[in-house]
Amino acid sequence: MADIIQLLPDHVANQIAAGEVVQRPASVVKELLENAIDAGATTIKLIIKDAGKTLIQVIDDGKGMSDTDARLSFERHATSKIRSADDLFQLHTKGFRGEALASIAAIAHVELKTKQAQDEIGTCIVIEGSKVVSQEVIVTPKGTSISVKNLFFNIPARRNFLKSNPVETRHIIDEFHRVSLAHPSICFSCFHNGSEQFNLPISNYRQRIVAIFGSKTNEKLVPVEESTEVVKISGFVGKPEYAKKSRGEQFFFVNNRFIKSAYLNHAISSAFEGLLKEGAHASYFLNLTVNPQTIDINIHPTKTEIKFDDEHTLYAILRASVKHSLGQFNIAPVLDFERDSNLDTPYNYKQKATPSIAVDSGFNPFKEDEKTVPHTASNYKKAPAATWESLYVGLESKSTKSKTDFDEVHFESEPETTSVFNDSKAIEEKQPTYQLHNKYIISTIKSGMLVINQKRAHQRILYEDFLQHITVKEGVSQQLLFPLSLPFSQQELEIIRQLKNDLEHTGFVFNLLKDEVLEISGVPVSVPESEVAIILEQLIADVQNEVPDSHFSATDLLAKSMAKSLAIKTGQSLSKEEQEHLVNRLFACKAPSVSPTNRLTFITMSIDELEKKFV
Repeated sequence: MADIIQLLPDHVANQIAAGEVVQRPASVVKELLENAIDAGATTIKLIIKDAGKTLIQVIDDGKGMSDTDARLSFERHATSKIRSADDLFQLHTKGFRGEALASIAAIAHVELKTKQAQDEIGTCIVIEGSKVVSQEVIVTPKGTSISVKNLFFNIPARRNFLKSNPVETRHIIDEFHRVSLAHPSICFSCFHNGSEQFNLPISNYRQRIVAIFGSKTNEKLVPVEESTEVVKISGFVGKPEYAKKSRGEQFFFVNNRFIKSAYLNHAISSAFEGLLKEGAHASYFLNLTVNPQTIDINIHPTKTEIKFDDEHTLYAILRASVKHSLGQFNIAPVLDFERDSNLDTPYNYKQKATPSIAVDSGFNPFKEDEKTVPHTASNYKKAPAATWESLYVGLESKSTKSKTDFDEVHFESEPETTSVFNDSKAIEEKQPTYQLHNKYIISTIKSGMLVINQKRAHQRILYEDFLQHITVKEGVSQQLLFPLSLPFSQQELEIIRQLKNDLEHTGFVFNLLKDEVLEISGVPVSVPESEVAIILEQLIADVQNEVPDSHFSATDLLAKSMAKSLAIKTGQSLSKEEQEHLVNRLFACKAPSVSPTNRLTFITMSIDELEKKFV
């Protein structure tokens, strides 16, 4: 039998490796930014075009590379960060796999320009699909400039899997945020299609957070500081009243490396227990510094997951640190068992005379007394009163008079009849509805029983209403007496700009102001003023999290998001009239059986199914 195992060619192996390293343009941005940081850069510029599909360029002023290193950097498993396997547990750098540039060069056109400080001239290398097209000497500033053009040019199937430009741009901005937050001592700038998106000067950590997420963020931050033998924690958490529906502003950094950890996230949620509304998520920007020997970074291709030696201790310290900060800044209620005398009431009751109240113990309201007693602080003034029997004097005559008056009244309407037609069958009584656990509405039908999920049913009703208003462009707006001013970040305002026309068709009237503030002067008739901020936050979160593709309809998503925000919640008690109205409105919808998210709104249970339960 012939041998069937063979070694893969280098260009095929590189493309397979690229599948791990480069999922989308944001992956390239992450690798190139981290390389620039490892090179000791103090200023890093990111330039992208068409969401990174046409161009991704990173320019830094780091130490640069020699011509030999520049060529070797594109080979597989080539790195300057480690020398042996033991170095994997002493990592203080970011890029150490040695596959990033090789993988990127396998699926794009790459141009590298680099020069070291002591050299007079630099090196320029052009690579297309792993093939070196040219390598020559050029004049270039100190540092490195690497351009990645036409990503996935030789893998059209991968290119087709990319999302729309706004979605891919959002992923790139997310990676830019993660890297720039971890390194406030480095100056970052970002340009997209020729316009400047961010310009972040060298600053401290708090200033970097405010520069990225807006000036309004400053008042939301609570500092967290803790230093133990296991971990050193520094950073900020957001105040509970500013918690959002989305998890967007949640950042963990371990040794200046962004990570995702559901376990540590639970520690933060536990620290905020009792302070957040249902469905709200606290913001946090926390740096954890640990001994590199106690963590394993090399467990995930993207290096965003880390294995800790002692997770339980880390969990407890993190939870306690956040709780302590919330209590220290009077955000969480704190019990203080040491009474401070300065907080006592500053009244000296020993020297003050207590007012006395005198009561007339002989006062009897049912006793006739014609005397008038002077009204003083020590006794009552008792007005002359007749005996209580006198209250009923004359009632008999009044009753008689009213009786004769009612005899003369004639009713124009006839008594209600049980049937409109004399010989017809009696009309069936309206079927009653019942509410079960303030979650389900139960109604009877001919074949058995109908169980309706009130929340999903209301979502379907509102969804079709909003969809009709947006489509027909006849949304009714009510003007606010005092306009609402809501703070949003630049990214959130950009999403609102994209949905502006559809929002106005539902009834919203707003102006985009400077300093990242949105002024709302009109809202749809069905939207209470107190729900406006919640609706817009939910809408932004839906746009960010659902990652719609090129066939995505902004109209549909807007209607879904508003329906989800305004629908009655589970646990809300409904009157009989409200229950009947909900049932009637639901079955007047075009698709009453499913919610806007394609989940069942009701189920039916026939008599036969019920009888089987009793067998």
